[in-house]
Amino acid sequence: MSPNDRDYSEKRDYIRMRVDAEVTLIHQGQVIPAVCIDLSSTGMQVRATRSFKVGDQLSVRIDSEHAALRGLEADTEVVWVTELEGNGQKLGLTILKMN
Repeated sequence: MSPNDRDYSEKRDYIRMRVDAEVTLIHQGQVIPAVCIDLSSTGMQVRATRSFKVGDQLSVRIDSEHAALRGLEADTEVVWVTELEGNGQKLGLTILKMN
């Protein structure tokens, strides 16, 4: 079952942590700065200035500010896109694999 097949209430069963952290997206060799809005065990919501489409696969890196904590690196897939007024998009990313 794909994330799109789950009903709304099931998607909300996952705990979401508000993050507002700078992240790096890597798509086809391009490095794109973005902001992670929230994060759960299965995905994340990201705001980016570059346009993506559903199905795009992105590597995401969130660096840790603490030397004792490792940052997050994950392979993800875009599952929804919302255009923002002016410039950019909000993206729903499902985590395919943690690196």
